[in-house]
Amino acid sequence: MRWQPNARGRLEQAAIALYGESGFEQTTVAEIAKRAGLTERTFFRYFTDKREVLFSGSEALKTLLAEAVAGAAASASPIDAVAAGLKAVALVFSGRHEYARQRGSIIAANAELQERELIKLASLVSVVTEALRRRGVMEPAARLAAEAGIAAFHVAFERWVDQTDQKDLWPFIQETLVALKTVTAGH
Repeated sequence: MRWQPNARGRLEQAAIALYGESGFEQTTVAEIAKRAGLTERTFFRYFTDKREVLFSGSEALKTLLAEAVAGAAASASPIDAVAAGLKAVALVFSGRHEYARQRGSIIAANAELQERELIKLASLVSVVTEALRRRGVMEPAARLAAEAGIAAFHVAFERWVDQTDQKDLWPFIQETLVALKTVTAGH
């Protein structure tokens, strides 16, 4: 077979399509590779298993989030530093609404994937907590800001995925953070 570019992207597209058509559990790596016009061996060069297709960007997302929180203005409050991190993350999802929507549907239909998604969110909390500590934020403020920020991200992300327009994620995050500040202010 002649070499074709973007094997990783083709594998992701094939997997998402097959998971949507047949279900995550029923889809095999062989079917994903075949749909992408690649071999199983090529699949395993990019992903350790078929779940990884849905979670492969987690490490890069954690790094981006930690760096953006660390790089927030020195005068930023803990939650505003988290917001700076979330804004950087929102940019990653620009133009990926349909993929995020499909991914969310696949995860919602499988308890094991839901658990994995919760683990991913918990790892984001840990990364943000550590970034805030390095900024000099003491406990419990660092952990509370991280938990609240990631919860706001999760709520915003679900709202964004549920809408049908191709709007950006950032306005949803902003709205959710404003709502969070309103709740904590007691209004």
